[in-house]
Amino acid sequence: MQPMNYHQQYMQHHLRAVQLKELDILKEIRTLCDRHHIPYWLDGGTLLGAVRHGGFIPWDDDIDIAMRKNDLPHFLQVAREELPPHFYVQTPHQGSSHLPMVKIRDTRTFLIEPGDDLRQPYPKSLYVDIFPLQPYPNVTPAFCRHILKPYCKANNILHTPHHYSWRALAELLWFGTVRTCCRLVWTLAQLLLPHDQHTANVIETNGYGIIHRNSHIYPLSTIAFEGETFSAPADPHAYLTNIYGDYTQLPPPEKRTTHALFYHESPCSPLCL
Repeated sequence: MQPMNYHQQYMQHHLRAVQLKELDILKEIRTLCDRHHIPYWLDGGTLLGAVRHGGFIPWDDDIDIAMRKNDLPHFLQVAREELPPHFYVQTPHQGSSHLPMVKIRDTRTFLIEPGDDLRQPYPKSLYVDIFPLQPYPNVTPAFCRHILKPYCKANNILHTPHHYSWRALAELLWFGTVRTCCRLVWTLAQLLLPHDQHTANVIETNGYGIIHRNSHIYPLSTIAFEGETFSAPADPHAYLTNIYGDYTQLPPPEKRTTHALFYHESPCSPLCL
């Protein structure tokens, strides 16, 4: 195994402190949601970490939670009014992402990720992601994969900066057509089918076509995460299996990487190990 370079040493040295700062953000969100009776639950790698590790996945550097799309406006209102002043509520299109998730950032910290645009004024700081989920039409998981995976791929490519070229024009035409056709099929399914069995991410963030049965989410349960208690889906095993398959198996060492390019858990200071 190759020895770690300086950057890897720095990231590993600060990872645990970064995780604990993100945990503080999550606890503030929990307090706010409990006060206003807004349902939320641990999602994605955060739920996986809670089940498999009792806390963070050891190499993970972010926190994901989910919330019903219809509850999000109420949450945003009270978050802006009641969160401490050093928290920043970042909504879609405030930054470099076109995706409809919300980020609650601690502006006393610093973070750079691959998708960050340094020309944009949003704070480059540690955050918790809040993914909106909504009722889905009564379709099969296979239908979701066949429609939503190409939709999300086309949507991401169309939002990637392009230079003027014939290739860029061809991509615009091809992926624009794919996105439009997939969106049309999905809209028809939403209009013609009932929505009483499934819930999942809004389609822009469902690039794997994952769908959850309502009984896997509701009624919400609780789970331990880093010695604290947070809301969780009713059946975490089924929920995680829908996302990851056999989630009990650890990935190979080369896959155990952080998301960020650089972070610091406290206000700017000399960067030393």
